[in-house]
Amino acid sequence: MARVVVGLSGGVDSSVAAWLLKEQGHDVIGLFMRNWNDASPTLEDECPWIDDSRDAMLVAEQLGIPFQILDLSADYKTRIVDYMFAEYASGRTPNPDVLCNREIKFDLFLQNALKLGADFVATGHYVCKGSEMVDGQEYFRLLRGADPNKDQSYFLCQLNQEQLSKALFPIGHLQKSEVREIAVKAGLHVHNKKDSQGLCFIGKVSLPDFLQQQLKPKEGDVILVERDSPEVLQHAQRMQEENAVELWVQKPSFTRSSGKIIGKHKGAHYYTIGQRRGLHIGGTGLPLFVLQTDVNENSIYVGLGEDHPALLSRALEADAQGMHWVNPSAKMLLKSGEKMQARIRYRQALFDCHIKMTENRQFCIFLTAQRSVTSGQFLAVYYLEELICSATIK
Repeated sequence: MARVVVGLSGGVDSSVAAWLLKEQGHDVIGLFMRNWNDASPTLEDECPWIDDSRDAMLVAEQLGIPFQILDLSADYKTRIVDYMFAEYASGRTPNPDVLCNREIKFDLFLQNALKLGADFVATGHYVCKGSEMVDGQEYFRLLRGADPNKDQSYFLCQLNQEQLSKALFPIGHLQKSEVREIAVKAGLHVHNKKDSQGLCFIGKVSLPDFLQQQLKPKEGDVILVERDSPEVLQHAQRMQEENAVELWVQKPSFTRSSGKIIGKHKGAHYYTIGQRRGLHIGGTGLPLFVLQTDVNENSIYVGLGEDHPALLSRALEADAQGMHWVNPSAKMLLKSGEKMQARIRYRQALFDCHIKMTENRQFCIFLTAQRSVTSGQFLAVYYLEELICSATIK
């Protein structure tokens, strides 16, 4: 049996993961990651890390396994929080959960686990892991979780082969209901604990409130763009062109003359494409959706209805660094022109697509137009059940 260090978060998923590994006879160690350390009363009072660490410690006591608290808050601030602030300030929308898994859980946490003599690290993610031999070399595969409502493979889309080789996902083959049933039978006190929402360091504080810690409010105009505006009509025309991927990836370019001012906002850097909530403007009939933000002019452009043409795209372009291959052996699929599936946000239904790579550019072409393609988020590409590669959206 192996020595496995489990990332005990104080929730039911990681607790059941640890219980399953213990039942299988592994030498299990529980490690709680403290990722945020801020003495400001606005945030510290709302962050549940103290309660979560206590729950994790009690689970470790119930299981009879060693337990430690690992303070990664300094690195978390540098690698995740500062990155998030910088992305929002530039008008892009980051996904700190993806970066947290790549930079913290399966990098710094993994390094600390290896120092404890671990053969593997384990988490409570709803994903599965497989492997295959290609030309005599073993490649590890990141597979979707069995529970379609809880599949978290998207959040692991930036892992590499070395990280996957050391990872275990004990609950990936289970439904969430089964996990809770196991927790009840095992007598784990967290069996009915609610799932955590968002990142711990935000806690119950809204994202704008958190961002205001560094990105100060700055009042600006909310501008309504009608469906028949020249910019929207031009965008719709580009979407009708055939075999024109370089046109499809172009986004509408609005200016202050593109529409009329209908209200005020507290800072363009607090908003993202496709956002509906937080505008606080009524009397418009159909709901308003953010079409574009301009952090330089501090303006937000909005449209009526979720089917506004400016929200739709037929393709996206990957950022300059191109595709990150979770499973490099899958590159051969592109040469064969295989149809892929993808998602551009967590919990989104998979959609059919093709990947096109030129010498200097990488595109994802949608077989059906997609809403709210957002710069800074991640494209995750799947072939059958496997997440094979990912890229930051340009």
